[in-house]
Amino acid sequence: MKQAMIIMNPSSGKEKALEYVRKVEDALREEIGYDVVIKETTQELDATKFCVSACQDKFDLVVSVGGDGTLHETINGLLDQPHRPKLGVIPLGTVNDFARALHIPLDPDQAIRTLSSTRLRQVDMARINDQLFANVVAAGSLADALSSVTSEEKSKLGAFAYFKQGAKELLGNSVSPLRITHDGGTWEGDAPIFIAALTNSVGGFENLAPDASVDDGLLHCFILHDLNIFNTLTAGVSLLLGNLKAHKDVEYFTTKRVSVSSTEPVKTNVDGEPGPALPIEMHILPSHVQVIVPEDAEIA
Repeated sequence: MKQAMIIMNPSSGKEKALEYVRKVEDALREEIGYDVVIKETTQELDATKFCVSACQDKFDLVVSVGGDGTLHETINGLLDQPHRPKLGVIPLGTVNDFARALHIPLDPDQAIRTLSSTRLRQVDMARINDQLFANVVAAGSLADALSSVTSEEKSKLGAFAYFKQGAKELLGNSVSPLRITHDGGTWEGDAPIFIAALTNSVGGFENLAPDASVDDGLLHCFILHDLNIFNTLTAGVSLLLGNLKAHKDVEYFTTKRVSVSSTEPVKTNVDGEPGPALPIEMHILPSHVQVIVPEDAEIA
């Protein structure tokens, strides 16, 4: 019999995760015919450990039930594994960038019904130092500020919690000296933030990298620089309109590999969670994970 592991964060979905897990288990057992194991996270990196065991035991499917943080830990269990199960996603977070990019329903009940879909999408992942990421890496003073957004703020404001905190930091003119080397050359200068995106949805804004596709084999990179009060406002408008890369104070490029370093201590944010300090190296892992998506999903 096929085996599925459900990895759940019990604090997600306004603490309705247990209710949804029961529905996921019923759908997998009764409708699809899986033998199901349920794993509940209680501390950091539990989801990674559970996913590693699913890979080693050659499970057919792993289902992440939680937010982007739970998903980030889960996909890191796939790192360097010769056997990688299919991935199902039940989004219970406030942003859910990965689900947005794959057109997986943000309504949990609809997402559960998606698990019976026969359609799979081969999705790129990327490696940053010794971990994987599925959505975005940000580096610079602004990245550190975004990590300070609380769960309460995200629950209340959603994606605009990041926008509010980011605008406050940008208006403070805090920058970091960055050296960024990629397939097309090297950029050096002071900047408040560098962003490398795998998907079009970043922090809940689905227009930050509208050209990004989940399987295009590219990192879509942005360097924001020379931002005063006026330019910060116009950059925000460009972001909302989906043409940030055309803003005069934004450097945009695509690459398969990129390294970022600084002469000062600089923090990063990886998939919405605090990441490693600079220096970092990133590279694409093309078509690394098979994800269950809706039968009628129209994904660029």
